[in-house]
Amino acid sequence: MGELILFKGGQVAAEDSAQLQQLDVLIEGGKISEVAAGLTAPEGAKAVDCAGCVLAPAMFDMHVHAREPGREDKETIATCSEAAINGGVTGLVLMPNTLPAIDSGGLLQSVLDIAAEKSRIPIFQAGCITKGRAGKELAGIAGMKNKGAPLLTDDGDSIADAMVLLRAMEYSKRFDLMLAMHCETQELSGKGAMNEGAVSYRLGIPGIPACSEEICISRDIRLAQYTGAHVHIQHVSSAEGVATIRRFKEAGVRVTCEVTPHHLIFNEQHVGDYDTHYKMNPPLRTAEDSGSLQQALVDGLIDVIATDHAPHTEFEKNSDFGSAPFGITGLDTAVVSLYHHFVKSGVFGWDVLVKRYSAEPRRLTNLQPVPIVEGGVAEFIVFDPNRKTLFSKDFMQSKSSNTPFLDQELDGQIISVIKDGEFLLSR
Repeated sequence: MGELILFKGGQVAAEDSAQLQQLDVLIEGGKISEVAAGLTAPEGAKAVDCAGCVLAPAMFDMHVHAREPGREDKETIATCSEAAINGGVTGLVLMPNTLPAIDSGGLLQSVLDIAAEKSRIPIFQAGCITKGRAGKELAGIAGMKNKGAPLLTDDGDSIADAMVLLRAMEYSKRFDLMLAMHCETQELSGKGAMNEGAVSYRLGIPGIPACSEEICISRDIRLAQYTGAHVHIQHVSSAEGVATIRRFKEAGVRVTCEVTPHHLIFNEQHVGDYDTHYKMNPPLRTAEDSGSLQQALVDGLIDVIATDHAPHTEFEKNSDFGSAPFGITGLDTAVVSLYHHFVKSGVFGWDVLVKRYSAEPRRLTNLQPVPIVEGGVAEFIVFDPNRKTLFSKDFMQSKSSNTPFLDQELDGQIISVIKDGEFLLSR
């Protein structure tokens, strides 16, 4: 029969409703057997008091760097998956920019074997578009597709050779694989370390102009229009980038896109006194750009929220701003930070968070969403908006702590994570 658990008195969030519903949720044997108001616990059932809490489908992150193999000093698949659980995420797509890069079916399978042993949640491994991510010749696409790659990407670098990308799109269409694109024109980015503009000039930091990203976005989508391939624009960061995606979407091109929590929350002003916790690629743009991203997310133009979780060692991030690596962690912090900055203040509701960080990333990777409905899988979080979360090193489960939220206390706390009827996390 399986354990009976009644989650009593909570409010249920759904992607298709701006209003939270006061409902009790009964689970049995890993499935949701009943969702209704005023349920009474059956004989032998465990009752969980969820008064004042929100029950939301568990999140899914389709842009994560676990660093294994090759840089296990930064992160491992085991610590990455525990950071995900800590942040209410029950499924991950790992990027292939490891050492070696995941550019063949055999290498992809080796990661899946590690994940099967070390992770408590499903792990999916993306494959490279080009061999060694060198941008010169196509990787072993058929072999990676056969091993279950949900998408292909050379994330961390764009593909400079347009003909190579054109051929990759033709192959990806044949194999029904989405290409996820890191859009950057390297000749324009050069050795830049933050957004080019008034703040970079004031700080004396070499800048990366927004057009470096925007030109590449336009090129990549235009190639997708020509080939009929599905292209997914990663971590879009500027208003013009959003406008370009809008134009091509309206023209019927198969293009989707994602935004990170940090590009929604922060802007170039947060770099402040050369704080490397705010150094990422693409860089934080202007406050106006952040506002455009927020509106595009609310409007539905942006399909997915993804963290681009990028752990680095403390030693590396303690370098000078120009030398420090790009990237921040995000799995531990995403849900709470998005609640604190946007849901609590009404910029957008739980429906947007659920749709863009739970349902749509699953759909894009050919998985089924996990709504809290009768007959559905029991895969959800219990979130208490009345508690606070202090993001100390002890709290976070990622092996690295390169986050702007380090030692900050934000409103809201994930108190439980349930998957297949089992508690992965219970505070």
